[in-house]
Amino acid sequence: MAVLVGKKAPNFTAQAVVNGGEFVTDFSLEQFEEEKYVVLFFYPKDFTFVCPTELFAFQEKLGEFEKRNVQLIAVSTDTEQSHWGWLQMPKNNGGIQGITYPLVADTNKTISKNYDVLAGDYFYDEDDQLQADGELIAYRGLFLIDKSGVVRHQVVNDLPLGRNVDEALRMVDALQFTEEHGEACPANWSKEKDGLKATHEGIADYLSKN
Repeated sequence: MAVLVGKKAPNFTAQAVVNGGEFVTDFSLEQFEEEKYVVLFFYPKDFTFVCPTELFAFQEKLGEFEKRNVQLIAVSTDTEQSHWGWLQMPKNNGGIQGITYPLVADTNKTISKNYDVLAGDYFYDEDDQLQADGELIAYRGLFLIDKSGVVRHQVVNDLPLGRNVDEALRMVDALQFTEEHGEACPANWSKEKDGLKATHEGIADYLSKN
């Protein structure tokens, strides 16, 4: 598994569905550089079970991300038509109607591959025939990208393990706190807590208070 933290986030231009039903043919990551933070998250499949719980959980917190100048972007290896169809289905019928942030169609699987979250891979067998090892869908990867386009946090869950959206928000808060105050965020830090000066004196002072 590649570690992208500290590196430039791989750019992409792809088909996407935005605002719950509008097709965009050239949706790109770099359009947000210097303007917004990005939480880019991958999910395995449309029309499944854990995935809509995550998509709705992110939607419920969309206002909190927007207050922090964060652009949410979801990606799966489904087509844009599949995204659109799922978005038209009501929630009580298993659909995701009401999701408004972009859903990117990684139909060629290149985005998932570049972020190293693609479950399975291609290989050639002894007859020189192309085969696939496992399903070519995305693990539940999440990447926090700063305004300069650099990955600052990443986490990857296996397919049945849903993510904690509050933790994604906490990591946004931590990044913005360090940028603003020049202090580090210790274990279990949250927005209402003090930061940590990265000196021997700072550590001693923090530990004495906590």
